[in-house]
Amino acid sequence: KYLLLTVILQAVFWFLWGFRLKMIASYIGYQIPLGYACKISLASAFLAAITPSSAGGEPLRVKMLADAGANYGEASAAVLAERVLDAIYFAIALPVFLFLSGISTSFGMKVAIIFIVSLAGFLLISYRMFKSEEDIGRISRFFYKILSKIKGEEFGRKWSTRLENEMISFRRAAVELLRNPVHRIILLLASTALLWTSIFLIPSLILLSLHSEPNFLLSYTAQLIIIVISLIPLTPGASGIAEAGAAYLYSMFVPQHILGVLIGLWRVMTYHLSMLVGFIVNIHLLKNYANAKQL
Repeated sequence: KYLLLTVILQAVFWFLWGFRLKMIASYIGYQIPLGYACKISLASAFLAAITPSSAGGEPLRVKMLADAGANYGEASAAVLAERVLDAIYFAIALPVFLFLSGISTSFGMKVAIIFIVSLAGFLLISYRMFKSEEDIGRISRFFYKILSKIKGEEFGRKWSTRLENEMISFRRAAVELLRNPVHRIILLLASTALLWTSIFLIPSLILLSLHSEPNFLLSYTAQLIIIVISLIPLTPGASGIAEAGAAYLYSMFVPQHILGVLIGLWRVMTYHLSMLVGFIVNIHLLKNYANAKQL
């Protein structure tokens, strides 16, 4: 029954992922059906699982949002908003749970500090790049010079103009999202917390299925550290990195004789299940696309 609950929690994660994306899209100014938003989440889960740092999922989500009626600038803003919300939650939750649990405080705090500094740097650079439409114009002119030298002036003018238009759309969508009432931003952060909590509880349920202490607080903290480490773009789906990090962290409070079983079941119920379901959804979408092209 506990393993069945892990599958349900994984499904809840996919649903909340789609629900949050639908909310972000509506706050920016366009509507997508909840079912389609969940399909986007599931389809991108497959590409995320086979690319370093889960980066392959983002381009697919942008493409599917653009197919639903958004321009690429708006779609990119929506997808980036997802990543920023995740990062903000990790940056807030990780120090708090490290303090509450006391798990590997030195190692965990180093991970937290590096992550928070990186997030702050990313947000600062993004702000500087998109502070005004005049700044975007300077970026566009820079790309025009580069592209003109490589492919000629006509090519450079065409693609730099297109890039500028999409960057302006991106900026306007981001500003629109930030201008939303505070309660909407809180709702997005709350949905982000629920989203990650649903999947972070899975190892504890696996421990219960193995007749062991669930260690909810310690396990949740370990999951936060693992997810931040997994953002390092070294292997597809953070394979190897996630398992090694889990082995190190869970060995502090899980009996050695069930450690390997725990990590194996955890990856099957999350990583491999996401790959399988995402693959099926991608096949379904490709068939629909092929049929539409024939018509």
